[in-house]
Amino acid sequence: MGGNVSYWQLVRGNRNFRLLWLAQIVSEIGDWLYAVVLYDMLLQSTGKASAVATAVVLQVLPQVLVSPLAGVVNDRLSRRTVMILTDIVRFAIIACMLFVIRGGQLYMIYPLLLIETVMWAFFEPGRSAMLPNLVRGEAELRTANTLSAVTWSFNLAVGSALGGLLAVAIGRDAVLAINSISFLVSAWLLWRIRCVEPHLTGAPPMRAADLFDFHPMMEGFRYIWRDAKLVALMFAKAGIGLLGAHHVLLPLFGERVFPISGTAVLSMSLLMAARGVGALLGPFAGMRWVGESVNRRRLAILAGFFASAIGYTALAAAPNLYAAMASIIIAHAGMSIIWVVQTLMMQLQTEDRFRGRVFSADFAALVLMLAISTHVGGLASDAGIGPRAIALFVGALSLLPAAIWLVFAMPLWRGDNANSRKPLAG
Repeated sequence: MGGNVSYWQLVRGNRNFRLLWLAQIVSEIGDWLYAVVLYDMLLQSTGKASAVATAVVLQVLPQVLVSPLAGVVNDRLSRRTVMILTDIVRFAIIACMLFVIRGGQLYMIYPLLLIETVMWAFFEPGRSAMLPNLVRGEAELRTANTLSAVTWSFNLAVGSALGGLLAVAIGRDAVLAINSISFLVSAWLLWRIRCVEPHLTGAPPMRAADLFDFHPMMEGFRYIWRDAKLVALMFAKAGIGLLGAHHVLLPLFGERVFPISGTAVLSMSLLMAARGVGALLGPFAGMRWVGESVNRRRLAILAGFFASAIGYTALAAAPNLYAAMASIIIAHAGMSIIWVVQTLMMQLQTEDRFRGRVFSADFAALVLMLAISTHVGGLASDAGIGPRAIALFVGALSLLPAAIWLVFAMPLWRGDNANSRKPLAG
């Protein structure tokens, strides 16, 4: 399918994608509602940025260890079924979190976050790997990836803003309950999807022993390593993770630099909402410019890193909350462009039977860098380095992946007219 497909055409005309999209809206808004509450609660109870950093690390780092196994599972079992089961488990996890907070057992938040992360590590590669099987042709895939990224950004903006307001209006417990229920709604929507999953054709039944068979994992790693373009694309996603200290920075700016009426939760929610607005605007502007051009895809990734550098450098000097929000919008518009373009290029570059493992490795590279940078950011703050200095460092650090992408990655596509190796259902 050539040309462009509008968002409305895709959502209206593709029932399976519409259900996946609605599931994304429901579960992600719930997640961002409770993220604001969780980070605020940890900062208030401990007074340490490293408490937030630890929570973020536990939300992402286990994916590095689980991702190889998650990739094999998503390439051997129904990805739709895997996603439904992980949603149901996450419903139970957040419900448990509500009870431990009510009981004052805050230390139990950390193991629960770890288990939730493991479930996400199975869910997200399955969603990315299944998406090409729900659309018809590259034009719909471009639109689907852009809409998914825009929706994530919208959910972040709305969920973060509402999280602060609801926490003040109805309390933390109600916010956690809403997030827990959202996973059940997501599972019900995914259950209604009816699609063919080509990777299951001819695949042998998965046995318990296969979970300890590392040959499929190694086959996936070899598949990536043989393709320099896939390696370069994974580096681009890892470059976003390198800038992950913003997970600590935004709560710190809300609590210590720009508190509203002495409270951190509202200013924190506004700064996190600005992150969502930037991530919302980036794909709209970026993908409209990129269009069908293979050359512009590579340039968009480079421009995204430069936008991040400009945004976080400006945040370091922001005189007030509004200027800080504007700086964050610029930075995360750039990161969102990188995410959308990189995901599209990765999907087009990878055969269907390997997509689960490739996207699991892709997310593993992202979260490993994100965990390291977030932890370092938290330690730096607790050591007495101010939020503005950390923001300036993040801005400067953005230039490193930009330079590496320009010098080493972009030449790999020189002269290409297309970057897909196989048809989407290949």
